[in-house]
Amino acid sequence: MFPPADRAEIAAAVTEILASGALTLGPYTGHFEAAFAAAHDAAHAVATSSGTSALNIALQVSGIAGRDVVVPANTFYATAAAVLQAGGRPVFADVELGTLALSRDTLAATLTPGTAAVVHVHIGGMISPDIIGVRELCDERGIALIEDAAHAHGSTLDGRFAGSFGASGAFSFYPTKVVTSGEGGMLVSASEHVAEEAKIYRDQGKGAFTANHHVRLGSAWRMSELHAVTGLVHLRRMEEFITRRREVAAAYDKALAVLDGLTPLAEAPGSRGNIYKYIVLLPPGTDRAAVKQELRDRFGVRLSGEVYDLPLNRQPVLADYAGPSLPVAEEIAARHVCLPVHSDMSDAEVDEVLTAIAAVHETLPGG
Repeated sequence: MFPPADRAEIAAAVTEILASGALTLGPYTGHFEAAFAAAHDAAHAVATSSGTSALNIALQVSGIAGRDVVVPANTFYATAAAVLQAGGRPVFADVELGTLALSRDTLAATLTPGTAAVVHVHIGGMISPDIIGVRELCDERGIALIEDAAHAHGSTLDGRFAGSFGASGAFSFYPTKVVTSGEGGMLVSASEHVAEEAKIYRDQGKGAFTANHHVRLGSAWRMSELHAVTGLVHLRRMEEFITRRREVAAAYDKALAVLDGLTPLAEAPGSRGNIYKYIVLLPPGTDRAAVKQELRDRFGVRLSGEVYDLPLNRQPVLADYAGPSLPVAEEIAARHVCLPVHSDMSDAEVDEVLTAIAAVHETLPGG
């Protein structure tokens, strides 16, 4: 959502940027980094070309080349891709049904003698309290904890923002995210060393911006000034967006409470998610494709994409790393849906969705 005033501000800034000729690593990148760090109580923020590149950099700085990295099976392909691109080996772990995230137990069952890092993913923008146990186990074993916070702009657990629980956190600004710059990412960290290394990696591994002196195997992972000013303006509305999304979620929670068999992903005490996704488990045995088609054809309600409909251990491109069956991740992948949520969703649109869900509920197993 970009209101007219925001569009006008961005357009004026783009004109200024194009006139200046400073199209990358200029002042707007610095302003966006500072604003994002302030909004997440982070000491350092480094803008990148994507959330994947931010995660790749975080992993490279953690020294995972040639070693194992535990990744939850219930996440997007890019989480594992970043591990591989950084020279590591992904080892897939199961998740907890109530959180869709790693727990200390699922992590402990997956650790290997060669584990160098763990990637904890905040699915749907909710920070699972299990991250505390995960962090404790990582600290005990001397393993780096990296947060894939691609979904979690502004999300908190007991007042702590996503990105503050691990050595670093990686955010995405893809167009569907709560805060977007069109394309782009952000690495946050409490460590000045991590931030300085990230600045080297994002700029072709150069020791200095103006020097042809390369000290790391970096890449072209810079954020353009055009993307930076877009993200900077959009970020100002983050809390407004989260407030509205949480109002939508509260309406959904109230309505679904009386529909047996539909189980929303519950927010744990102390967790305040941004409701990037509103996730609902369908009754076992439900034909999800048929449900989605009926909602679309009868009511014009189109559900957003799942998170995710195929776990990483079943992705064809990752077959060499598949490992054993991971029953919880596979169950979640098969039987959840995400109800529509957006930052300027009207009450009428919410009612339209709930009317459709109530009607389709009658056809579900146990409905």
